Amino acid sequence: MKIQVLGTGCPKCKQLYANTQEAADALGLDYELVKVDQINDILAFGVMMTPALAVDGAVKCVGKVPTVADIKGMLG
Repeated sequence: MKIQVLGTGCPKCKQLYANTQEAADALGLDYELVKVDQINDILAFGVMMTPALAVDGAVKCVGKVPTVADIKGMLG
């Protein structure tokens, strides 16, 4: 599973990365967690607001930092 955190490095983006890592670890997933911080790469997902979370190329949330529990639901 490839999980991508889309954002330029703001505090919310960093929190989303941490929450996502915690959720994936708690679920025991075999995953690759990647930061996507280049504007053109973020726009290629059709995302206009960060932070955003994509799983295997599909955008799951935009413009907010979901809780660890919410992310578990997106990953599970």
